[in-house]
Amino acid sequence: MEALHDLPIDVPAPPSPANRKPKVLLTSVCRPLGPRHGDAPSVGYELLFNQVTRAQGIFSPRALHLHFSLEYIANNLDAPAVVLQYPSRRELIRELKKGYDYVGVSFLLAVFHKMKETVALIRRYSPRSKIVLGGYGTVLNDETLKPYADHICRDEGVAFFRRLLGEPEKPIPYDHPLIISRLKILSVPVSRTGMIFAGLGCANGCDFCCTSHFFKRRHIKLLPDGKDIYAVIERYLKIDPHMSFVILDEDFLLNRRRAMEFRDCVLKGGKALSIFVFSSIRAISRYTTQEILEMGIDGFWIGYEGTRSNFPKQQGRPPSELFPEFKRHGINVLASMIVGFDYQDREVVAKELNGLLDLEPGLTQILIYGPTPGTPFYERIMSQRLLQDDLAKDPELYYRRSDGFATMIKHPKLSVEEIQGIQRWCFEEDYRRLGPSVFRTIETWLNGYERLRSSENGFLRLKAQRFAREARNAYPIFLPGRLFGPSAESRRRIRALEKRAYALLGAPTLKERLFSLGAVLAAAWTWTALKLHLFQHPRLVRTAYRTPQPVREAVRPLQLAPAHSVIMLLAELFKPFRSGL
Repeated sequence: MEALHDLPIDVPAPPSPANRKPKVLLTSVCRPLGPRHGDAPSVGYELLFNQVTRAQGIFSPRALHLHFSLEYIANNLDAPAVVLQYPSRRELIRELKKGYDYVGVSFLLAVFHKMKETVALIRRYSPRSKIVLGGYGTVLNDETLKPYADHICRDEGVAFFRRLLGEPEKPIPYDHPLIISRLKILSVPVSRTGMIFAGLGCANGCDFCCTSHFFKRRHIKLLPDGKDIYAVIERYLKIDPHMSFVILDEDFLLNRRRAMEFRDCVLKGGKALSIFVFSSIRAISRYTTQEILEMGIDGFWIGYEGTRSNFPKQQGRPPSELFPEFKRHGINVLASMIVGFDYQDREVVAKELNGLLDLEPGLTQILIYGPTPGTPFYERIMSQRLLQDDLAKDPELYYRRSDGFATMIKHPKLSVEEIQGIQRWCFEEDYRRLGPSVFRTIETWLNGYERLRSSENGFLRLKAQRFAREARNAYPIFLPGRLFGPSAESRRRIRALEKRAYALLGAPTLKERLFSLGAVLAAAWTWTALKLHLFQHPRLVRTAYRTPQPVREAVRPLQLAPAHSVIMLLAELFKPFRSGL
């Protein structure tokens, strides 16, 4: 997916009255987003930066998080469609004036107020368009949403839209769009990640989980077989043979037949892949670490939640065994923890966090236990009248705070301020004790290289070589880490890690040392941009599907020319670094 200035803007041909297919516009809510613009603390464009590495400042990885479902739906319609990702009001108005029969708006509960603004623009500038609301914001009931929509999508989106447009049913697997996410470290693009949409919903049914209960605990396999998933990977590899991947499926390893068929395809392909997946301890425990590595998986998002939360998905091998074993073999873990369970007080949370940090996950997310409509936890809170009084009186305030960073319930042991303060402390403690996640990742890569380089399994030796290449490409980040790490202890650990990398992989070349100096400049620029809140909003991403041949038109980037030139220069300097972190 390219930025707007890399894409054409289409000038539509005059509509043909006879047999004209309806025109479809699919859009996110409008930018700007974020606390500075009246949004909740975690609302923004980047999942990692806003919800995981939010305390890590300049070292936080950055990647624009698109509304992938919009691209997926548009790619699988017969009608001409345009997708807008984070348009400004002006950009949305300009698009609406082209005339659309249907306008779909994707939104989350926390941006309900932004959805209202977007709908108001549609009604003003394209009054004949039928409005379709979609996304997890549609957990709200019809009474709440009907004033803003002609149609509400609470089902699998492709099938819903094809029915709406009168198009014939399309069999799964659908046509998979190729959507590439670009990860930045210190404002510099360092890798490209192919997004793979393997499934929707989750059968685990945790009481707080909107994803699970939105689809009524069903798992909809968008890519039913392992060979279907691998076929998408092969398409991405033709674009970039070093690309990494994220498989979007709430508990990917739960279906062992599909996962092992995928493993067979990876082994037959003979290429050491780098894949990040979402999975539960219960599912992971059914596989050996070797089987996981042979699938190409070297990153997991795992729900650690709480030591006494007792969700079924947590049954299996204890994290105290699983996490260290993964780290020894080069597999990174993003562990998600919850604050606000009834049994927790300040001391209990501190003990649980200490236990988690002792396992040294590569990344840590800490969210507040919150009730989302449609979940059992929400039903319990509402039936027992445990919603905070101000939220019970003002539904729109409740929506705005549904972001995982606000205390919404009357807790038996902790106040609103205490829970939110504990959450901030958890993020800060994670960063203080374990340091920036980028260096934890490098350490895990080195572990994997050292462990697997002499393996009798030829595929695992290939995996070791990939770990070595990625760690070597990360050499430029060491100097900024030693200079700007969060504490003396953290900087000491980074220096020790740097020495270990040089001992295992070789000392840096002159070129790599020059890249390190460039990384210091990039760190200074990133600090300035964050401090002054400069260039924190994305440009519009616009994609046209099945539209008449567009006329290419130059579009001026939103960044100021000097800043943009600096970043482009740094990006060129860091080309050898891009296949790493």
